[in-house]
Amino acid sequence: MSLEVGIIGGAGYTAGELIRLLLNHPETNINFVYSTSNAGNKLYKVHQDLIGSTEISFTQDINSNVDVLFLCLGHGNSTAFLKENNFSKATKIIDLSNDFRLLANKNLDGKDFVYGLPELDKEIIKTANYIANPGCFATALQLAILPLAANGLLKDDIHINAVTGATGAGTSLSKTTHFTWRDNNFSHYKAFNHQHLGEINQTIQQLQSSCKSEVFFMPNRGNFSRGIFATVYTTFNGTLEEGIQLYKNYYKNAKFTFVSDEAVHMKQVVNTNKCIIGVEKHGNKLLITSTIDNLLKGASGQAIQNMNLMYGFEETLGLNLKANYF
Repeated sequence: MSLEVGIIGGAGYTAGELIRLLLNHPETNINFVYSTSNAGNKLYKVHQDLIGSTEISFTQDINSNVDVLFLCLGHGNSTAFLKENNFSKATKIIDLSNDFRLLANKNLDGKDFVYGLPELDKEIIKTANYIANPGCFATALQLAILPLAANGLLKDDIHINAVTGATGAGTSLSKTTHFTWRDNNFSHYKAFNHQHLGEINQTIQQLQSSCKSEVFFMPNRGNFSRGIFATVYTTFNGTLEEGIQLYKNYYKNAKFTFVSDEAVHMKQVVNTNKCIIGVEKHGNKLLITSTIDNLLKGASGQAIQNMNLMYGFEETLGLNLKANYF
């Protein structure tokens, strides 16, 4: 019997990708997609790529007995929604906002949220009822750092430069999301104080509690629609071969994270749930490149991956997607 699934906040980019994935997942049935602004409209009126795929309409009715609930709300709104709405104790909840990612905020009225980065805590995710899905930048950057932290090798500061596509800003228009501003343009924002640093530092401390290194993160806006490409470097005293082997050993059982023997680029991952890692050595610095699709491995794809783990499905179920390489 298929899982009955509900989605709260159905009009955004992450919800659109989530709906697309769930419609093609062999073990799920979309029970409802909740949206106050689009109630009564067909899903494909907002998510126009879904025309011909579904006749489901947005609704303001909520089924509190669904098996899985995905929260695709703006940051800060998931907490308020769960305080105002009750669901069955059997309902598993996967939140795609940042409300429950940090340890200080992971518990709400007895609901204990587990941080949902499978490459970090797969076994814990399998037994969880509530998941805090990681942020997009946080996913790409942690996957670049995990093998070093897990082996106690973060001995110096970590320097990161990363760029994300326009979909990372969401569907709401602002000065920096208009085509005329974004096209043929490039800029940085939230220098050294991006909100995902909290998740990254939390994970580093989980794996290497003795680490005193600081993470210097420079996020950038790119003039493309989707994807994240990050370069990360820190001091590493081993050889290049040792560095590559370190990463390949850590990710040897990972279903979606792969270490490439060649330089990586973003087109390898757009429209997939993959993260591809490249490792280089320059002097005493190890350079790690990490690239993901911000809407899939950075959001909705990872949410499905977590759902698969929670229900004992094959981890890759519904996520065998081909990159938009051409």
